[in-house]
Amino acid sequence: MEFLNGVNALTLVFVAILVFAIAYRFYGIFLANKVLRLNGNNLTPAVEFSDGKDYVVTNKNVLFGHHFAAIAAAGPLVGPVLAAQFGYLPGALWILIGCVLGGGVHDMVVLFASVRHKGQSLATIASKEVGKGTGVIAGLAILFILILTLAGLSLACISAMHEASWSLFTVIITMPIAVIMGLIMRYGKDKITFASILGGVLLIAGIIGGNELMKIKEVSDMFNWNIKTISVAITAYGFLASVLPVWLLLVPRDYLSTYLKIGTILMLAVGVIFVHPTLQMPAITQFINGGGPVIGGAVLPFIFIVIACGAISGFHAVIATGTTPKMLGNEKEILFVGYGAMLVEGFVALMALIAACTLVPGDYFAINTPKEMYDAFLAQHPELAAVDLQHFSERIGVDLHGRTGGAVSLAVGMAHIFNKIPFMDDVMAYWYNFAIMFEAVFILTAIDAGTRVGRFFLQEMLGNVYPKFNDKNWMPGVIICSLLFTFSWGYLVYTGNVSSIWPLFGISNQLLAACGLIVCTTMLIRLNRKKYALTSAIPGVFMAIITFWAGYEQIKNIYLPKGQYLLSFLAFLAMVLMLIVFVNTFKKWSKLLKVEEEKVDFYGDKVKELVER
Repeated sequence: MEFLNGVNALTLVFVAILVFAIAYRFYGIFLANKVLRLNGNNLTPAVEFSDGKDYVVTNKNVLFGHHFAAIAAAGPLVGPVLAAQFGYLPGALWILIGCVLGGGVHDMVVLFASVRHKGQSLATIASKEVGKGTGVIAGLAILFILILTLAGLSLACISAMHEASWSLFTVIITMPIAVIMGLIMRYGKDKITFASILGGVLLIAGIIGGNELMKIKEVSDMFNWNIKTISVAITAYGFLASVLPVWLLLVPRDYLSTYLKIGTILMLAVGVIFVHPTLQMPAITQFINGGGPVIGGAVLPFIFIVIACGAISGFHAVIATGTTPKMLGNEKEILFVGYGAMLVEGFVALMALIAACTLVPGDYFAINTPKEMYDAFLAQHPELAAVDLQHFSERIGVDLHGRTGGAVSLAVGMAHIFNKIPFMDDVMAYWYNFAIMFEAVFILTAIDAGTRVGRFFLQEMLGNVYPKFNDKNWMPGVIICSLLFTFSWGYLVYTGNVSSIWPLFGISNQLLAACGLIVCTTMLIRLNRKKYALTSAIPGVFMAIITFWAGYEQIKNIYLPKGQYLLSFLAFLAMVLMLIVFVNTFKKWSKLLKVEEEKVDFYGDKVKELVER
């Protein structure tokens, strides 16, 4: 394995580009044409139920921007950085393999299922494809996971923007810019290109101007909000994004944020090409079997849980059965939007891993080890003492020791790469703050879409009791569900209680990914595609097994020894709920595979069983 140490980061970038390009060209098209049999003549929910608010036919490039921005939250940035504890090789392999064969398939199949089911949620799909009882249990589990996800993402966003006035200013200005873009794209004929250019110019001006404005103390103090103020502001933004027409704020803001996200990652890729940095982290570290300061468990099974969104993520199912299927104008665009966005996210994850692994291992561990544990860690591993961290701290003007969570080490890694470009040594603090701002924008776009999806989801659930809630145009229902859902995660953020529950997100998120694949496999079997259904069944069953394993390890070796009985109970509850869903779904598979009779469904396909759309 020694020959894999000291690899040039450029090699890994080219390998990723090659793998993802081949995957899209061959496997993605195979999924579109053979597995899903996408048909551009079929009516999509956006066309069939167009209402100008939620169901809105959207240009595929704009929709790609929204979908990518919504699914790509903290996971592809922070997860791979934390996984660098095991060395660069395990993370790189899982990102490449998991993204192509797992995450891309998941996003595409779930989006397809929702489009064929009127743009409805995964719980509703489970109810129709498997059974009502299974749908109710899946709904409870998804609601639980979604609240945890949004609360955790909000805390990560607050952490990035707290005491970072430039980041906060930039995030705020994306909102009025998005509204301007939304109005232009909505009411201006063929004005998408103009709106895109205008939005990009205003965003760049805002970023550069914001950096200069923050040098004025009076202005900087105006945007130096405390944690409680930011908590309330994010909650209020989530509410507005969930009730305003989707074209006015949410979609253009996510589209605008995609410029910044993809642009920054491309800048990082160019920086890697220009600088040719060497991966300082070895291919495999001594913590491969556990005992590391960043992740307590071993590489198996925790590499599959920690990286999450960079390879496969259940949160994507929430977006793919929420906002995106209600805006898709043509079924064939599922390949570009679903599979394409996941591959781009995989590339983002790999770039984050590279940024972390270009740091000297001692510096990486000094940043990501809690201060109270660092002396003991250093006594056990004196060879992992910090090397350049003091220099970085002085250049940036921030004490970087013990800044755990992955966000800071990613920002330092990015700044470290940009800093090696000639004449850039004096602006390292700029690159660090830019990276922190970039992460905050990245996360916030998942919060707004997730909140709107939560509102949809709650309306569907309450609609089973009081049918009026099923009417998406009934404003009292829209406002009531938005308030209830936003308050549920906003309260956790404001009180900070979710910080102790955040570790549950990793387990719950991957269980949801397994649920998405397994439930939607049922639909493929029902559509008479049992041979092709293996493309989703195999990764679904794999993720279920690996996540139950990780959940068991988490409860036994981390929660119970520390006396964290509430966390143990919640993790156990999430696994039991999903186990019930999986068992019922496997029974449905067995039943469908025995059916020989064929019927013709709404779309003209020969199927084993007819279900309500």
